[in-house]
Amino acid sequence: MLVDGKWASDWQPVQKADEKGRFVRQVSSFRNWITPDGSAGPTGEGGFKAEAGRYRLYVALICPWASRTLIARALKGLTDVIEVVVVNPVMSDQGWQFGGYDGAHDDPLMGATYIHEIYTKADPEFTGRATVPVLWDKQRDVMVNNESADILRMLDTAFEGIVPSDVRLYPEDLAEEIEALNPVIYDRLNNGVYKAGFASSQEAYDEAVVGVFDTLDMLEERLTGDYLFGNQLTETDIRLFVTLIRFDAAYHGLFKTNRRQIADYPRLSAHMARVLRLPGVRETVNMDHITRGYYAIKALNPKRIRPTGPAHIEALLA
Repeated sequence: MLVDGKWASDWQPVQKADEKGRFVRQVSSFRNWITPDGSAGPTGEGGFKAEAGRYRLYVALICPWASRTLIARALKGLTDVIEVVVVNPVMSDQGWQFGGYDGAHDDPLMGATYIHEIYTKADPEFTGRATVPVLWDKQRDVMVNNESADILRMLDTAFEGIVPSDVRLYPEDLAEEIEALNPVIYDRLNNGVYKAGFASSQEAYDEAVVGVFDTLDMLEERLTGDYLFGNQLTETDIRLFVTLIRFDAAYHGLFKTNRRQIADYPRLSAHMARVLRLPGVRETVNMDHITRGYYAIKALNPKRIRPTGPAHIEALLA
């Protein structure tokens, strides 16, 4: 991680643990918003007006948090408006790196080798982990935001004046319900699989696994329509999808969340396939990057042997 702008130690998957061995995720620190007129958003400062070609999105295709921003970009028709740079799926000793793998890009900003160099360009005294996604303003040459939840939401509305869309991922009439369900899915499922995989005590692992499968059971029962809120696609479906598509291929084995697979849940499987068929979503899913990246985590898989399959995910993607 970075300490006062200097790389201090080799990358480790466990960012922080509490007194009971529970995995604790770092809080994002750049929280400005792109808005239609450049006014300030819910957090941060103003000056970030929605303009075609002005912004660059740094992502890792392995990463579920980055992938949900890619899906929003696709569903909102912004692929020609916001440039994307993909990092190498294999985490180096200095974190995310550029190039060196099929489908990974070199850094167009300053020819950086690692994403942490983008962070120190944004803040020479930055302390913390250099995560993705990163939304960069090419005009002001500053980092706008590194919180995927913010980016997902700003992409939903900020560029409507440039690319009008009938898709609304955060509709006002469902806002209260979305705000109620999002934290449950995040804490117990999206981040829950990580809390299981990176637990440093049996107690922490057991607690996380119960949360993961209780949540999957609840969502399976809830899905009586096409999506989590009936037949209306929302950002919550995207938040769910990015974990579902990785679950059987990575989390089930590597993170020891192996009570059941998503294939054992008919409604969740149908939901995953339904979202995957939406325009542009399939192009955001790269299972080679996903499995290569997860099974290269040395702390969990020292020999970096990558399993084949599962066959049902390969068939779905095909």
